[in-house]
Amino acid sequence: MTTSKEAILARIRAANGAADSATDWAAGAADGGPAGQTERAGADTDAAYAALPREYLRAHHDPASADIAGLFAERAADYRAVVERVPGPGLAAAIARVLGERAAAAPGPFVVPEGLPAGWLAELPPVIELVGDTPPLPAAELDRMAGVVTGCAVAIAETGTIILDHGPGQGRRALTLVPDFHLVIVRVSQVYADLADAFDRLDPTRPHTLISGPSATSDIELIPVEGVHGPRNLHVLLAERH
Repeated sequence: MTTSKEAILARIRAANGAADSATDWAAGAADGGPAGQTERAGADTDAAYAALPREYLRAHHDPASADIAGLFAERAADYRAVVERVPGPGLAAAIARVLGERAAAAPGPFVVPEGLPAGWLAELPPVIELVGDTPPLPAAELDRMAGVVTGCAVAIAETGTIILDHGPGQGRRALTLVPDFHLVIVRVSQVYADLADAFDRLDPTRPHTLISGPSATSDIELIPVEGVHGPRNLHVLLAERH
């Protein structure tokens, strides 16, 4: 009987060109030669892996009986993010207030990615300066920004994590790593209970950035340092349904 180790080694040899040519490989597969044996062994291995029992708990929270949005707000705040729950109709006013407070503390323009809903910025006062990222701003320009405003792809209640897939309204990764302040709008409908549930909603072909609170690290002598890998200030507006 072919063991899993033998099957894996056979597949590696095949990938490294053990067959003399693609024609020989196809002929071997057809007549039951080594190539065909390797393919069958590979299929057996895949089937055995798929048949493995997976009795672990996939989800820890039932959206039907738990306040998933509330759990997300609690967990995100545990990471020292500022989290506010705002009614849908009041979102534009909340964004204007937050950006106004930030501009007063750290003057400068805010960078806005392409595709951000225009209605979100409808109530900004004239003193708030917005800049786009087309063409892409250099890192030095991003560094002088007062902050960045984005949406998100999904959020995970269990871990308080926000995921960007850098689609419309989210911008490229540098936009949310270089400026020192990030205001992110999360709709309640984008919050999922657990990691597996959230990842089921993502396109695996897109890049993903996972954000769990402001940037922080203790890599050097276990001394906490903020702002090394991203913004030191993360402000989340959790938009309720209308």
